[in-house]
Amino acid sequence: MTQRLHLVFGGELEDPQANVFRDTSKIHIVGMFPNYESAYLAWKAEAQRTVDNAHMRYFIAHIHRLRDEARPGSSTEELGG
Repeated sequence: MTQRLHLVFGGELEDPQANVFRDTSKIHIVGMFPNYESAYLAWKAEAQRTVDNAHMRYFIAHIHRLRDEARPGSSTEELGG
């Protein structure tokens, strides 16, 4: 079975119209989720919790899209191999 991992994270942006974090050391990692549905619920909860701050944004990153399993890994990915 294919796992479709999703990362939910967020923080305060420099400008609400751009996706540039004010301080990357303060990015809030909500967590890693096994499917979009659970990630969406976590994202929604954090977005609603911080709704009064126009500079706060939360995102869902589709981690499963970062690696194509059909392609061979690079030498840095295949440690010890």
